[in-house]
Amino acid sequence: MKAIDTNILIRFLTGDDELQSKKVYSIFKIAESEKKELFVPLPVVLEVLWVLESVYEISRTKILESISDLLLMPILKFDQQPAVQQFVHSAQGNKYDLSDLLIAHSAKINGCESVITFDKKASGFKLFELLD
Repeated sequence: MKAIDTNILIRFLTGDDELQSKKVYSIFKIAESEKKELFVPLPVVLEVLWVLESVYEISRTKILESISDLLLMPILKFDQQPAVQQFVHSAQGNKYDLSDLLIAHSAKINGCESVITFDKKASGFKLFELLD
């Protein structure tokens, strides 16, 4: 199995570079035809969130839809997939930082009761604990 980097998913989601986007599409089609999976490390998901939000200024709703769509692709195997799924579900209908929510759900899946933080806004979410 091969892993993919953030820029691969960004090209796939945005199509901002036509040549690179075609290469990504080709790699995905080959993986599909050969029934292979491509691994998506959790830090890649975190970077995708940041890039789509900060660089491309894509709305929260569209980012969550994009991650949901990626989760449905049989060729993509996500690191901590249950955490990513829970993150997408919990991120809908609130204003917490997407990266914070992904961190919290990753910690929860790994058996943590909470994430200790100095971030007052994040601490409002049930999986965070404010250190004052």
